[in-house]
Amino acid sequence: MRKRHIPLAAVIILLTASLACGLPAPASTADPNALATSIVQTVAARQTEAARANPPTATFTASPPTPSLTPLPSLTPTPDFTATPEIPLISVSVDTNCRTGPGELYERVGILLVGETAEVVGREPKGEFWYIRNPDQGQGPEFCWLWGKYATVSGNTLHIAYLSPEPPPASSFTVSFQRVGTCTVWWVDFRLTNSSPATFQSFSLTMRDITANTTASLESNDFTRRDGCNAPITVDTLIPGGAVTISSPPLAANPAGHSMSASITVCTDPDLKGSCLTRELTFKP
Repeated sequence: MRKRHIPLAAVIILLTASLACGLPAPASTADPNALATSIVQTVAARQTEAARANPPTATFTASPPTPSLTPLPSLTPTPDFTATPEIPLISVSVDTNCRTGPGELYERVGILLVGETAEVVGREPKGEFWYIRNPDQGQGPEFCWLWGKYATVSGNTLHIAYLSPEPPPASSFTVSFQRVGTCTVWWVDFRLTNSSPATFQSFSLTMRDITANTTASLESNDFTRRDGCNAPITVDTLIPGGAVTISSPPLAANPAGHSMSASITVCTDPDLKGSCLTRELTFKP
């Protein structure tokens, strides 16, 4: 007959049950949450010990870099190119003399021919003459004055300076007292001498009798002198190198012995136009 063996686990269960029956019942005042509290505290303690044993490594999250603004390329201005001033040039439609000064009173030192050009370097304040490089400078001075009547200027003239030319020499035109004339009235004669290269076509005369405090004036497009009671003598022009005698207007009294002054102007064109020269003198007849 086979023997029956009681399993060891069953023995242990029975023994435990018997012992439990002999133990006193737990007091009714025990905290029903004590077990849960103990468990929570135990878990918390274990977590604290674990945290102390293995401290967490701090992880730094880098802030995203602030994007830098890439500057736009600056535009470099294109430099303005200053144009080289165009040299002003002059030409003429009629062959024109070039002189040492602005006008026929000055010596001719060159000539600008039709089809030629010359550099302009200055101008006369009235704007009637141009100061240019002498087209015939090999035979005269480097620069000379050209009349602008038949001239055309090309190029930039804004920078051309205004120049004041030297006056013509005093010897180019002289005046001298000659005599007192009479024929029912009195007058005074003057001698005019032209040493300039110009031809004079008109003149004016203003004479003052300082002693008698009287004035007489005259303007004319010819040169006239009285010849006593004879017919006056008239000359149309005063040519270069020539001389003429002119008479003053009639005077109210005999000027002999009086202090007198006179101002005489001669001009290259009629009606006191063109180039003019003036001379003054004091005298006593």
